[in-house]
Amino acid sequence: MKRLLILSTALTGLAVSAQASDLTVMSWGGAYGAAQTEAHVKPFAAKTGIATVMVDSDNPATPIKAAVEAGNVTTDVASVEYADAVRLCDEGLLEPIDINALPPGADGTPASEDFLPGAVTECGVSTDIWAQVYAYDTTKFPEGAAPTTVADFFDLKKFPGKRGMRKGAKTMLEMALMADGVPPAEVYATLSTPEGVDRAFAKLDTIKDQVVWWEAGAQPPQLLADGEVVMTSAYNGRIFNAAVGEGKPFKIVWDGQIYENEMYVIPKGAPNKDKALEFIKFATSTEGLQAQAQQISYGPARKSANATEIIYKDGKTVMGPNLPTAPENMANALESSFEFWVDKDAELNERFNAWLASN
Repeated sequence: MKRLLILSTALTGLAVSAQASDLTVMSWGGAYGAAQTEAHVKPFAAKTGIATVMVDSDNPATPIKAAVEAGNVTTDVASVEYADAVRLCDEGLLEPIDINALPPGADGTPASEDFLPGAVTECGVSTDIWAQVYAYDTTKFPEGAAPTTVADFFDLKKFPGKRGMRKGAKTMLEMALMADGVPPAEVYATLSTPEGVDRAFAKLDTIKDQVVWWEAGAQPPQLLADGEVVMTSAYNGRIFNAAVGEGKPFKIVWDGQIYENEMYVIPKGAPNKDKALEFIKFATSTEGLQAQAQQISYGPARKSANATEIIYKDGKTVMGPNLPTAPENMANALESSFEFWVDKDAELNERFNAWLASN
């Protein structure tokens, strides 16, 4: 049964149009797009001689869907969230990708055994494992009195100040429930009931008048840097790059993190489909995934990539402890359920938007 595609964010925000090239890759801009450009786009172009360009979007799934349905596809590869990769595939809007066409790991392990469980779907291949976390400005809280749990994010009395939150139902509802005491293992069962949804929105109500809503991944570190918020939900890699790469006084709280695979996909009707597959094979090889993890703190989805040995581009920071998949960061973590969001995205975002518009 085909499902209506209602995406995690309504903003298309395609920043630049595809230039004349042999291959066009669409990603999320900011630190993430820069990481993929350095790890994948430039090395691929240098190795193959295929002119490859990167274009930005606040959520690539939205313009991809529109382009395929309009029969005007100019993008060859797109980076999309896991649930959107599954949903677009169900809609017949993506090209299938055979796992047996992907290269073995650097140690010779077949791709089917080397990728982590769930990292390759019918139409997508994982580029990394990322997380929605929250982070705070360490200058705003005295030492020993800083937030440490997901519940602290909602505690305006103990930790006063504006909060930044992603403008959408996905991850915000899960975060609210965990902050309200729901164990990660019970979050989606709870959200599957009307009472559970009411509970999540009731928790969001407690901080609604103190929230600055963001839509693009580059915004949370900027909100912190500008002093518009004292803490914000964010993609963990964006905060890492601001803190380690730029020296910002930001700290991640891993408690209650929500993690998932990010996927490379090929839109149906991509003008350079064969080259697109070659790009994905290159980017999601052991070396390609390691190269990206040297640029931004998202975990590689192949066992052979061995994240514990990856060093950040500064040549000194060990990436392992800074990844969502580090054992110490997984103590109270939630794996995002693509099955849940494929089925519930439309109704929960409708409810979210109505809630947002209400007083």
